[in-house]
Amino acid sequence: MEVILLFLVFFLLLFVGVPIVFCLGIASLTYLTMAGIPLTIVPQRLYAGMDSFVLLCIPGFILAGNLMNVGNITDYIIRFSNALLGHIRGGLGLANVGGSMIFGGISGTAVADTASIGAVMIPGMARSGYDKPFAAAVTAASSTIGPIIPPSVPMIIVGSLSGISVGKMFLAGVVPGIMLGLAMMVTAYIIAVKRQYPREKRATLKEIYIVGKGAFWALLMTFIILYGIIGGLFTPTEASIMASLYAFVVGMFVYKGLTWKNLPKLLVDTVLSSTSLLLLVGMANLFGWILTSEQIPQMLAGAIFSISENPLVVILIINIVLLVVGGFMETIAALIILFPTLLKVAEGIGMDPIHFGVMAVLNLIIGLTTPPVGVCLFVAAGISELPMTTIVKAIWPFLICNLVVLLLVSYVPAISLWLPSLLG
Repeated sequence: MEVILLFLVFFLLLFVGVPIVFCLGIASLTYLTMAGIPLTIVPQRLYAGMDSFVLLCIPGFILAGNLMNVGNITDYIIRFSNALLGHIRGGLGLANVGGSMIFGGISGTAVADTASIGAVMIPGMARSGYDKPFAAAVTAASSTIGPIIPPSVPMIIVGSLSGISVGKMFLAGVVPGIMLGLAMMVTAYIIAVKRQYPREKRATLKEIYIVGKGAFWALLMTFIILYGIIGGLFTPTEASIMASLYAFVVGMFVYKGLTWKNLPKLLVDTVLSSTSLLLLVGMANLFGWILTSEQIPQMLAGAIFSISENPLVVILIINIVLLVVGGFMETIAALIILFPTLLKVAEGIGMDPIHFGVMAVLNLIIGLTTPPVGVCLFVAAGISELPMTTIVKAIWPFLICNLVVLLLVSYVPAISLWLPSLLG
């Protein structure tokens, strides 16, 4: 009875639009009260969820991303992408995707990508003769590259939940992230040719060199993070601090978009983002503890294996479960609640934990661009001033290409395991 009430309260609150962290907390408190469990368990489980050294890198990477955002990095990224791709039919759409691929190596979050790239590209594409729904759709869809290409906050969560090296998880996301980007570029190009979208003037080598110099510092930041972790120079947490220091120096003295005046607000935004994310981690851990105590994971695993023990079918079922959950629940909360359970199911069919981690993250970030709770869709709708339904109609071609990449990643382990295998 208590478990039924737990899910009933959770989904009811979720349906009426209550933030996911409060859905988890209120539903958990309802269960604990009805079950007669002392509420002292609440601070214990909250702290246990957040008490992980590797999670300390989340505030660091959020700070680094905010510093680079304020430091005019978005403009340089877009100029560089446009210089390389603008001369192709629908080049601004391709540059939008290319900009997200570069930006993903800085922020690690999809929402930041949608807001930063979208604020520049959606109005710019509309002025250049592109349909505004297409501009909003390609912006929202390409933002999902951010949580796959390192650094990635969801990959950090996976590492903290499973004990997998965060460095290896970062590496595992590189090839799938590039595949996502290329697939969306192909999709954008096909749509652009069909609708006869404009093309820009081809940039000269000198122009590419000039804008490339500006984007160089952004590209170098990703290299520092990856090389530092893979080379054993520092841990992911130390890498996040180095990235923040680097972003401060570049934003203040190279791009000069960062000033002492806007630093306090930037730090406050970082604190608010970090604390809300860590609170979500803690609440999801409490909710997950309740599910474990009620043996819900075992029931879910038993239900999956009762359908089939064929690895191909089990992988398909897991994908469907995660896609459905991703359409309703925030990525981090879904990972904390479902990942440990589904990881055991995946290992039961011989799936590598790193391979499964990439597949799970890819599933859930696709949910960021699917209704009804696709956060990136709401951000793109706000920037473009279009109804949500209009963007949903325009984004389907990109969702289909993302699902094709998901199937390839799911059934071809080498795509995600090749680079991590180089570490031994």
